[in-house]
Amino acid sequence: MARRRKNRTHVKAPNGPDGDGNPKSFIIKHGQIGSSLAQLVRDLRKVMEPNTASRLKERTRNKLKDYLTLAPALHVTHLLALTLTSIAPSLRMVRLSSGPTLTFRVERYSLSKDILNTKKRARSMGLEYLTPPLLVLASFPPPAPTTPPHLTLLMKSFQSLFPPLSPQTLTLSSARRVVLVQYNPDSDTVDFRHYLITVKPYGVSRRVRKVLEGSKSSTKSVSSGLLDLSRENDVADFLLRRRGEPGPDDNGYESAASSASSAAGDDGDAISLAEDYVGRNNKRGQRRAVRLDEIGPRMELKLVKITDGVPGKEGTVLYHKFIKKTKAESAAQKKSHLEKEELRKRRKEEQERNVARKQALNKKDGKESDGGEEAEEGEEREDDEDDGGWDDEEEISEGESEEEAASESESEEEKPVERPKKRPKQKQR
Repeated sequence: MARRRKNRTHVKAPNGPDGDGNPKSFIIKHGQIGSSLAQLVRDLRKVMEPNTASRLKERTRNKLKDYLTLAPALHVTHLLALTLTSIAPSLRMVRLSSGPTLTFRVERYSLSKDILNTKKRARSMGLEYLTPPLLVLASFPPPAPTTPPHLTLLMKSFQSLFPPLSPQTLTLSSARRVVLVQYNPDSDTVDFRHYLITVKPYGVSRRVRKVLEGSKSSTKSVSSGLLDLSRENDVADFLLRRRGEPGPDDNGYESAASSASSAAGDDGDAISLAEDYVGRNNKRGQRRAVRLDEIGPRMELKLVKITDGVPGKEGTVLYHKFIKKTKAESAAQKKSHLEKEELRKRRKEEQERNVARKQALNKKDGKESDGGEEAEEGEEREDDEDDGGWDDEEEISEGESEEEAASESESEEEKPVERPKKRPKQKQR
């Protein structure tokens, strides 16, 4: 029997020091949160796939510092931590490894399962998450001297969270999902939406599209995917009957003008496919209508604070929604942060000097101990040489020593060997 060969199923790490260049993220829950927020964490991981740790398991004893320490080794660039406060859920977006850190308050949110339950038809997911989503930023003010700086930083933070878009290298079949981040200037909030890109035939009524694509409902289709027209007298009854009219017994037919309302797409939504796209009959050059189906999750975020640095090493507060400081207070705060940073650097340099000094002492002690051992070995060798040589003052008589040794050996041979005496047997009573 041939030996089975094992195939390697793990993904090899990239050769470069910074990975493949795409941003990677950790999405975690911090502290005690409910089941709904735990599900929201899993939904956000689905949104950020494939450049996130989708199967990351947190433990209660894990601290935020553990993830910050582990992230550089795995080339992780962003950390999203969801926690529950006494007011509302909070979301922190950390840019590793030097910041900034953006803190949001989650005003409202909806899970993916809640959004999918509102759809008329269930949709199976899976292959759509093999490629990263496309980012769309809407309603953000353009960069200008009058634009608030925190909005520009907010927009750039969301841009760095997703891979950059390159039209020259992007393939049409890899564009499967869209993430919409929209700024609402009236409420000063950010809407987060997640959509799936679908294409449908353009200028074709819904009934004709069912005939072309086949029925997706298990009650109206057979194993081959064709429609069940057994209740219809003619195929025209199914294609041309007006919406809302009952049955094949009526003689009313749908005209071209009345079928325009059921056609998929208009001139603004219709495009010509530049490449082959996923789905049936979506070939290059075909005219198709593009649709966006929301698959969740959905969040409404309010920016609360932007700080320089990462949690545990926070720096200057760049923006705060509810606390406003004067220029003097901001200058004093900046000065205190600079003093703390200088103190941290001095302590680090002092620690490095102490480590170097101790290493030098250890090396010196090791050399001295090696020299002492060599000296002791030399003395032992001299003693051995002295023991092995003859001393002129010693008196040696060879004949006497040989006779004494022979007599001792003969006396030992003549002595009989004494055996142990046997014990007498006791008589049984």
